[in-house]
Amino acid sequence: MTGETMQALMCEEHGPPESLKLRNVPIPSPREGEIQIRVHAAGLNFPDSLIIQDKYQFKPDLPFTPGGEFAGIVTAVGPGVDRFRIGDRVAALANWGGFAEYAVAEANRTTLVPDSMDLETASIFAFAYGTSHYAFKQRAALQAGETILVLGASGGVGLAAVEVAKAMGARVIAGASSDEKLAIAKDHGADELVNYTAQDLKSTVKQLAGKGGVDVIYDPVGGSLADAAFRTIAWEGRYLVIGFAAGGIPAVPFNLPLVKGASIVGVFWGDFVSRAPNTHHANMNELYALHADGKLEPHISARHDLADGAKAIRSIMERKVTGKVVIRCNPPEA
Repeated sequence: MTGETMQALMCEEHGPPESLKLRNVPIPSPREGEIQIRVHAAGLNFPDSLIIQDKYQFKPDLPFTPGGEFAGIVTAVGPGVDRFRIGDRVAALANWGGFAEYAVAEANRTTLVPDSMDLETASIFAFAYGTSHYAFKQRAALQAGETILVLGASGGVGLAAVEVAKAMGARVIAGASSDEKLAIAKDHGADELVNYTAQDLKSTVKQLAGKGGVDVIYDPVGGSLADAAFRTIAWEGRYLVIGFAAGGIPAVPFNLPLVKGASIVGVFWGDFVSRAPNTHHANMNELYALHADGKLEPHISARHDLADGAKAIRSIMERKVTGKVVIRCNPPEA
């Protein structure tokens, strides 16, 4: 495909999503260890709203295409790749590049999509469910019967966390900012609900958790919720730091983990995928199997064409999204 072009949503200057431009650009070619993918769909994630504003850990040179999660059909294989062949159905992770008709991805950060899953679902599956599974399995060592609190429980990673924790045998308290959002969490398996804009988070969760408190707290929100949430944690509890969707990075007093014998545990899933690709692949196989068994049911709340990608990113910035949002880049190959 050398010399051929494609449509891509381009970030040519850092700023709001409205500054993104739909451009005709060359189709990227895979380098060593990479594959080229005709993108069927891309999943929208909160980091996509940060990277275009130059507020994310990864800072690509301008211009670049956002989009860190996508699924499609392999159309070319770079040198040194033997895990994939042209025509394979795959889901890929990249720090950027996915909001386009074609993208390249590292083979180690790509998985085969089983026949039990369609490509649209695959495009929104790995980031949310992979983060939650890694957080609970490798970082928190979650045990069946433990009680967890999920903040932001109707968002992409929050809703996935509810489902994954339930599949692992945990009791789930879901926290969200409205009754409408909590209803979605309830539909996806949450045992107890707390509306932290209408109820006091600390006292309500303590009452719901019962004696001892919450064993694991899953926090993709940050901000002012962290202090109140931490005060509900049980002895030897684990506070999982997922992200800061509220914007503010909390400063938890160190006496709290001291007196509870509790741990503050960072969950940098993207770096884990790069550092331990074999473990990541094993995790994803577990998640694909859970999905095939009907234990995970991803919730897609909106679908946008590539040209409307800026509108989609704006919706996640304004926290209007429940579940996941899909950017449709191509129909599947015949």
